[in-house]
Amino acid sequence: MGMVQFKPRNTDRARKLRNQASPAERILWKHLSKRQIHGYKFSRQLPIDPYFCDFLCREKKLVVEIDGESHNQSQEYDAERTALLRDEGYHVIRFTNSDVLDSVEGVGFRIVETIRNMPTPIPSRSLEGDI
Repeated sequence: MGMVQFKPRNTDRARKLRNQASPAERILWKHLSKRQIHGYKFSRQLPIDPYFCDFLCREKKLVVEIDGESHNQSQEYDAERTALLRDEGYHVIRFTNSDVLDSVEGVGFRIVETIRNMPTPIPSRSLEGDI
């Protein structure tokens, strides 16, 4: 039996991305942090190779992306990235900087609605107890 191989995370890059967050990302983080959305934990700049997700709720497999000013030049890249994330089983929702800056409450409402409409995971048989 060999040892389990863990993929090292690029924590330096994640830290750099968090420190360089756009104003829209900082504002949305204030609404997503500390389990404020129905108790779900969101993380910032978490890698799902080879990409870094702006915000990720692992429990719901939900990725929230904020598209900045450069989005118009990167639509092909974003489509490729979204396809890879979906292939990995993630649901991806995107907002623009102006969506967040103009109505962070509306963005929060859309995130809550997305979570509500996502299928619930099938419970583990071991958690159901004896029948």
